[in-house]
Amino acid sequence: MKTIRICLWSGPRNISTAMMRSFENRADCEVWDEPFYGYYLDRTGLNHPGREAVLELWPTDPKKIAARCAGSAPEGSPLFFQKHMCQHMLDEVELSWTARCRHVFLIRDPADVAASFNATMGEVRPDDLGAVRQHALYEVIAANTGRRWPVIEGADVLADPRGMLSALCAALDIPFDEAMLTWPEGRRASDGPWAPHWYSRVEASTGFEAPAPSGHPRPGTLKAVIETCLPAYQALKELKLTPA
Repeated sequence: MKTIRICLWSGPRNISTAMMRSFENRADCEVWDEPFYGYYLDRTGLNHPGREAVLELWPTDPKKIAARCAGSAPEGSPLFFQKHMCQHMLDEVELSWTARCRHVFLIRDPADVAASFNATMGEVRPDDLGAVRQHALYEVIAANTGRRWPVIEGADVLADPRGMLSALCAALDIPFDEAMLTWPEGRRASDGPWAPHWYSRVEASTGFEAPAPSGHPRPGTLKAVIETCLPAYQALKELKLTPA
């Protein structure tokens, strides 16, 4: 059976896990949660919540990870959805495998991302947000595949889940499935070992919630981080997909 591999490219503190839930709720799809996270923590030495469990349970060899990303779904499903964090893709990661996949880029205003990340971690660097890397990945992947891929904004999906997911499925050349709009609450076996630290909100969800203003403070210390990430975000925002 032919495998359709779908890579979602996002930064942190977006609706990437909800998107993973949406695809996983399809009967024809399996998911992989942040394949390169173990590699990223191993190479950078960053002390993220759950670091020890991630390094124990997640692969750290980027070549082996890439080979799995370019392969079949673990149980042989037709769709293999992979949730990738752009900041995990360090410069040494070879990206030719992306030519065997279809892609979607999920964006969010870096001011909101920075405030949310800072509220959780207590500090934030431009590299933590992944926005600059996301734009670079878009260009590399477009060159690898010979195709411009859909860009979606988290707030747009929350405002019109059916319209945006229908448009996204059409852009990815797969059928839309009503099952993508809702899912059972709770944790999944497919969630990464960092889930206890980051996924409490999505675990309580049963679908896409209506968009709401961010309640996180934006201290002045975030200004330089936001300004560094803003041009990349704005460049991708110009390519946004519109609802079906």
